[in-house]
Amino acid sequence: MKINKIVCIGAGYVGGPTMAVIADRCPHVDVTVIDMNEVRIAAWNSSSLPVYEPGLAEVVQRARGRNLKFLNHIDGVQALKEADAIFISVNTPTKTHGPGAGKASDLSYVESCARFIAQHVSGQKIVIEKSTMPVRTAELIKEILTHNNSQAKFDILSNPEFLAEGTAIRDLEKPERVLIGGENSEAVQALVDIYAQWVDPRLIITTGLWSAELSKLAANAFLAQRVSSINSMSAVCEKTGANIDEVAKVIGTDSRVGPKFLKASVGFGGSCFKKDVLSLIYICESYALPEVAHYWQQVIEINEWQKKRFAQKIIESVPPHGTVAILGLAFKKETNDFRESASIDIVQHLLQAGLKVISYDPKVNFTEFAKGLQKAENLKSASSIAVAINGVHAVAILTEWPEFASINWQEFAPQLKNCNLIYDGRNIVPVDAPLPPKLNFQRIGVSG
Repeated sequence: MKINKIVCIGAGYVGGPTMAVIADRCPHVDVTVIDMNEVRIAAWNSSSLPVYEPGLAEVVQRARGRNLKFLNHIDGVQALKEADAIFISVNTPTKTHGPGAGKASDLSYVESCARFIAQHVSGQKIVIEKSTMPVRTAELIKEILTHNNSQAKFDILSNPEFLAEGTAIRDLEKPERVLIGGENSEAVQALVDIYAQWVDPRLIITTGLWSAELSKLAANAFLAQRVSSINSMSAVCEKTGANIDEVAKVIGTDSRVGPKFLKASVGFGGSCFKKDVLSLIYICESYALPEVAHYWQQVIEINEWQKKRFAQKIIESVPPHGTVAILGLAFKKETNDFRESASIDIVQHLLQAGLKVISYDPKVNFTEFAKGLQKAENLKSASSIAVAINGVHAVAILTEWPEFASINWQEFAPQLKNCNLIYDGRNIVPVDAPLPPKLNFQRIGVSG
């Protein structure tokens, strides 16, 4: 069993970059990415890619037109028929209605992909879960495939992504590990052989299907738990006079703990952490493990509390109907992704308190960000830092973009004449940064 042709259904933040790197590193393999969103496909075929990720444009440019194609789902049917391996890389959001609403993963897009595959293929196919899925989703996929297609033989693999947005290309080119779960050893080996073209085979881990599916949820849950843990300690530091950065440094020097994900902040965001922890909670509840579900529920609650606590500090320091500048809408630096960003909730809290908000982010599409927010008429966008902070009563840094860490605040003294406090929600501004008179910083986890 050998993979010479790959199709990926889904051209989003995972599918697009992952397939671009596979095509770049495996020039002998034909890679086609298909999506129902024709605007997104057009963007992948242009110079303005729909995903911002350092290094992505260069990888796409090398492979596109050689062995990498981006097609709409209709034009991609022939490639689907010819594919040896088919990746499913579509959104699995939290359900908004029906059983499990608010916690369980919505697998409707995954189910649609399975039906689409069954409708068009024959022969032997390897179908690979790339999206993050609840444990035992592979059973559902195989049931749909075999129920709707008796002419093909399907092997289901789980190959969850472990990318961090902002460093996705680096994570793909030099991964810490690649995880492949499956029941058919030949199908597993076929996918191992693809990654082994550039990844040290010692970093490729093979497991059973259910372990692979659960490992992704568990990994994100553990990372989210570290963020909530350090943020809970930041509140203690503010009350006691301790410094969270100093406390985190001490904790991180313990080799059993390590220093990563111990940076106090306004909370975690992105498309994965909250969704995956909620999915894990639902799984625990479904298997009658209420104590385990409650444990992970607290990780979510601390994160929500941290955002609300931060917003409330701003609200209490600003005059009624005052204006707040928000620097950063993306959930982290080096991405244009704002899904579940802490900025969404914080901006909403400020707007509901009757404040005006003016925002600046170097990459986020403001129009998309503002959709769905209540009282959005009081939310404006600025073209630069200088415009955003001009005349405001407070400034809040919500994304750790490097340009926010290096702002010359003294240079902006005229624009900040009404401002007394800058809330550093990412603790990125140097503690010795010179400030104009009467202007102070409020850092997460530091009293004052």
